[in-house]
Amino acid sequence: MAGTEVKDAKLSEARMSQPVPDPKPEAAGREPETRSPDPALLSRTMTDVAERSGRIVQEFLRRQSDEGLPDASHIGRAFLDMTTRLMANPARLVQAQLGFWQDYLTLWQTTARRMMGLEHAPVIATPEGDKRFRDPQWDENEVFDFIKQTYLLSSRFVQDVVKQTDGLDGETARKVDFYSRQFMDAMSPSNFLLTNPEVLRRTAETGGENLLRGLANLLTDLEHGRGQLRIRMTDHDAFRVGGNLATTKGKVIFRNRLMELIQYAPVTETVLKRPLLIVPPWINKFYILDLKEKNSFVRWAVGQGHTVFMISWVNPDAALAAVAFEDYMRKGIFCALEAITAATGEKAVNAIGYCLGGTLLAATLAVMAARRDARIKSATFFVTMLDFTDAGEIQVFIDEEQLAALEARMNERGYLDGAEMATTFNLLRANDLIWSFVVNNYLMGNDPFPFDLLYWNSDSTRMPATMHGFYLRMMYRENRLREPGGMTLDGTAVDLAKIRVPAYALAAREDHIAPWRTAFASARLLGGPTRFVLAASGHIAGVVNPPDAGKYSHWVNASLPEAPDEWLAGATEIAGSWWPDWQRWLTGLAATRVPAREPGAGGLPALAEAPGEYVLVRS
Repeated sequence: MAGTEVKDAKLSEARMSQPVPDPKPEAAGREPETRSPDPALLSRTMTDVAERSGRIVQEFLRRQSDEGLPDASHIGRAFLDMTTRLMANPARLVQAQLGFWQDYLTLWQTTARRMMGLEHAPVIATPEGDKRFRDPQWDENEVFDFIKQTYLLSSRFVQDVVKQTDGLDGETARKVDFYSRQFMDAMSPSNFLLTNPEVLRRTAETGGENLLRGLANLLTDLEHGRGQLRIRMTDHDAFRVGGNLATTKGKVIFRNRLMELIQYAPVTETVLKRPLLIVPPWINKFYILDLKEKNSFVRWAVGQGHTVFMISWVNPDAALAAVAFEDYMRKGIFCALEAITAATGEKAVNAIGYCLGGTLLAATLAVMAARRDARIKSATFFVTMLDFTDAGEIQVFIDEEQLAALEARMNERGYLDGAEMATTFNLLRANDLIWSFVVNNYLMGNDPFPFDLLYWNSDSTRMPATMHGFYLRMMYRENRLREPGGMTLDGTAVDLAKIRVPAYALAAREDHIAPWRTAFASARLLGGPTRFVLAASGHIAGVVNPPDAGKYSHWVNASLPEAPDEWLAGATEIAGSWWPDWQRWLTGLAATRVPAREPGAGGLPALAEAPGEYVLVRS
């Protein structure tokens, strides 16, 4: 997310990183019934393919003429640099090759023994949690086991060679490592018809109709992308925002050109005196925190007695190209604080920032501290980076050359298209967010499975050119936010150490967007008392983890030492959700309650029913 965001609840689980399940799982190990394809179906399908393919090719060529081909030369230069350095030390390369061939010969020997009925341990075991090889035939059938182990040995060899190359600068090393893994992921035998036992079994049983359905799915996705592949991860017709998603009752009580402010209806007779303002990332839509009743953080917080206000950011177009990062502070958080006071009479609020929303919240708090503005009394940061020293693999896409090219495209259009950002974040989890759907949709011929989290993940947003360029350059490239006075917003120097309000910083252990050690380093930049909590799972599932689900533990430690691993060594693991821990922390700061507040009944009239209008605009 945030920004950056992507599927991290799958986005890993009923979560983003979980591959779509096969709605008709086949019994493993039995002889499949085979049948011939239906001639009439084959004829109709191929006629449709011919017509649709012509339209897709024409649209693709038109788009390439309009937009130009992407420049991938930076990848080639990175691999050329690696190759040059490898050749400077041929002995190490030869040693690695000899080790690989020894493993390969051992695999031949063990496979021959298996074919003669002799059991033997595998030369290389399938990595734990690798869902690509979950079909039993990958282990039980000697041929498929040989194919699988050959691939795993080759993959290990390539990655070992890459990691052992001396003399590469950090940026080049990250690129080579990342794209090497992308190549090996793409070459997995699970991605091909003739080397995937599950796909072969389905093909035999359906007479190849699964491949015809898969071809139709592929063409539909190409049409949807106007010649570029946009893989459908879920059934888009199964969900509607405001219908079966984002259903918590409330009203829009304020609107400007950048955001709508939603006030949710109370469900308790009394509520906490301090309202709760949630600042979501604008790179994704806010309803990740209000998907369905069973996993809605908003609904749960309302049930705990909070008067919840949610910022719903606009989905910008070229008309908002000049909107700056500080505009999101002025027209977002500052306007929301003024609206909350007008609606409730309260000046003191608690605030939550999710990912990029947390980055904005921290920068805003630093500005407020410099101006002696004390309206925000506590701050909660969900999977937030303030120190971008180690921002994870997303840095592969933000070197100077690529950033300059991205800025040029954004300045020409006025915004960054949401689909481009979605593709980038999907590449960070390619096996889960790309290749599992290639197999399911195109080879198995299944329709995308209805999954609310993946619907949200595909409901992308655009980013204004000026704001996003500032964010990428000042945060990711130059890491200015961590430096006292390193940046200025609205004429005020930003110094995170001046933030004295109590803070609750939540990180997620498997987060691939905001690595937990980076979130830990970020929390230590704050100047006030800070409680750091580590959740299991990833960027989404680690946050959206309702107590009733009984999933994903969390770690707590009252101290905040300099090293994250030292913190973890002294932490206590607690079963289940971190939500109750956060509630105890927040009410420990101020627990005074007042009569419940109805949206629209205070100083601001209701403008629309929740979830409002801005969230309905699709890219």
